[in-house]
Amino acid sequence: MGNIFKRSFSGLVYTALFVFSILYSQESYVLFVSILGLVCIWEFSRIIQFKSPISYLFFIAIVYLFIKRPNTYAIVFILGLTIYSSIVLIYELFMKKEISFNKEREKFGLLIRYVVFSLSFIVLLPYSNGMYDEYLIIYILILIWVNDSFAFLVGKNFGKRKLFESVSPKKTIEGFMGGVLFTIFSSFILSIYNNNFTFLHWMIIALIISTFGTIGDLIESKFKRFANVKDSGNIMPGHGGILDRLDSLLFVAPFVYLYIKFIIN
Repeated sequence: MGNIFKRSFSGLVYTALFVFSILYSQESYVLFVSILGLVCIWEFSRIIQFKSPISYLFFIAIVYLFIKRPNTYAIVFILGLTIYSSIVLIYELFMKKEISFNKEREKFGLLIRYVVFSLSFIVLLPYSNGMYDEYLIIYILILIWVNDSFAFLVGKNFGKRKLFESVSPKKTIEGFMGGVLFTIFSSFILSIYNNNFTFLHWMIIALIISTFGTIGDLIESKFKRFANVKDSGNIMPGHGGILDRLDSLLFVAPFVYLYIKFIIN
């Protein structure tokens, strides 16, 4: 019971701070996500045993570039590189390839492609329409939280068939499908209150979130298994680290940004 209380309380504080930072101002959102990003970089650096501080400076520089020059072609290049890197990670996950990065430059490259670039697109997501849209990022977060919550609840109560047992023994196919269905239903409700996108667009965004969010969680679990750790950190009682909370959004952000910026718009 105590663990449930700690998990609920820390999750509530995290959610309240996230939503407050979004609604207060675009500067507070960028600052809050940047702080979360720096913590994620620190946690993932510990997982892969990379000790150089250069990745923190790289992240700050990328965020500054994205905010100051939102229409630069560098964003397109970085987005393409991030999507390609994500596809490689997905391929390695499903092909059950062993993780291998022994040299410092390999660790640095992985850290930049998997964490730094993806984090930068979390910062950029509310600007997908060309201006800061606080409700867009809130709606995306709602869909992610709905998917995570109902995948857990359905999987716990009805799950029988394992989704990817070698990486995450608790995830089930039934849980995944439950998350997808409830996320699509939530996207229908959001489409009623948000006229910027049609229900079809929101449904596709929901499918992107459910699919790539689950894959992102599995990929982070694979890295943790490689490092023989349960959680990325212990900053959030009952949840683990910030990376554990952001793993779905981290992997989803570039794909959702791609869809909104270059397909819808």
